[in-house]
Amino acid sequence: MTDALEKTSPESVSTDLRLEMTNGDLGIRGLAALGDATRRMIFEKIAARPTTVGELARGLPVSRSAVSQHLRVLKLAHLVIDQPDGARRVYRLDPRGISALRAWLDAAAGRAALP
Repeated sequence: MTDALEKTSPESVSTDLRLEMTNGDLGIRGLAALGDATRRMIFEKIAARPTTVGELARGLPVSRSAVSQHLRVLKLAHLVIDQPDGARRVYRLDPRGISALRAWLDAAAGRAALP
């Protein structure tokens, strides 16, 4: 397993996606980024509705700084995008990464289909 998929403590954020990033496959990047339980929680909250770092941090057992680091990894994987809204940034899902992840999973499912 790569460092990106190892378990981390809530305050220890692995942002190392070197192997996945050099692969160039956006679907694999998404899978690697979602390999962390805290990132999956953040992703699911953003999927429910666009939100800010502060709103995310209030509902999670990690610091605001850790949430920002997890968001950075999700952005590198093209799973979320952020848009300025006054002095804050609002995070929402990035359709490019979601489509790539879905395409990768669909292809894998097709290869696994029963005869």
